[in-house]
Amino acid sequence: MYDIITFGSATIDIFLKPEGFKILKKKDFSTGKGICFPTGSKIDIKDIFFATGGGGTNTAATFAKQGFSVAYCGSVGDDLGGQKIIEELRQLGIDTQFVLKTRDKNTNHSIVFTTLTEREDRTILVYRGASDVLNEKDIPWQNLKAKWLYLAPLSGKLGDLFEKLVDFAKNNNIKVAVNPGNCQLSLPVKDLKRILKKVDILILNQEEAAFLTKIPYQKEKEIFKKIDEVCDGVAIMTKGERGVTVSDGKNLYRSKPIIGKVVDRTGAGDSFASGFISGFVQSDGNIEYSIQLAMANSSSCLKQLGAKNGLLKNGDAFEKVKVKKETI
Repeated sequence: MYDIITFGSATIDIFLKPEGFKILKKKDFSTGKGICFPTGSKIDIKDIFFATGGGGTNTAATFAKQGFSVAYCGSVGDDLGGQKIIEELRQLGIDTQFVLKTRDKNTNHSIVFTTLTEREDRTILVYRGASDVLNEKDIPWQNLKAKWLYLAPLSGKLGDLFEKLVDFAKNNNIKVAVNPGNCQLSLPVKDLKRILKKVDILILNQEEAAFLTKIPYQKEKEIFKKIDEVCDGVAIMTKGERGVTVSDGKNLYRSKPIIGKVVDRTGAGDSFASGFISGFVQSDGNIEYSIQLAMANSSSCLKQLGAKNGLLKNGDAFEKVKVKKETI
């Protein structure tokens, strides 16, 4: 039996630092700014770096480094990228027997333009490939024996199995943690409420929490009152540079992040979520410790390029943030 089986995407991340671009301010762009390169020309790249990513494998990496028995269930292409991902998972001690290699699509890829401006803006080109093709018949349900399932954002055919995976966990006395993506949060309200009622740990960022509850994310108490009505488990709202707020249905726990140098924000959310769950399991549900490990894991991840390179190992010393607790 595994301690944790993770579900979600597996990607190859390519980090580029281009030259010869301009930032164009224009209302036509969703952010008000766009990156412009001259057409019909070669663009020099100052630096290039390859890493693996994806919510399913990033979280599996933390769990493995924290000493858990881990398997990853997902899909990669039958290509060099897929081979690289499987090799790295095995090196981390993560079981890959549930990984499907498909010829229908290539492995997911992300091209990350880094250090484009003095504010460390990122622009990411995303190819959503093989991770979207995993479907119900590809999952060996009878072999999914674990104490926890972790569901990263799911898309494509795997996204259609969201409720089935949650129900499978509950019917087999498996705890389930969910970090829902747009596909899950866009489900009909009635369906989403039914599913979230069965979740043990729900992880959202502030934009997702606002989208789910239809309440501005600044109104934290109102948001958590709404979330606690639909989720009987622990609910987490990450707030980027403003820290995190966690509810156990009785109390709110707040903490600010560790201040430090940020090299790359890729995987910060995954490292927080997996750090929290690792701490939660290790401490038998101590939310304060779970937040502290999550913050430290995320902070360590931010200090290195790539989503897996800075993750903490079990036994590593780390700075413990202060956690404020108040009754709801």
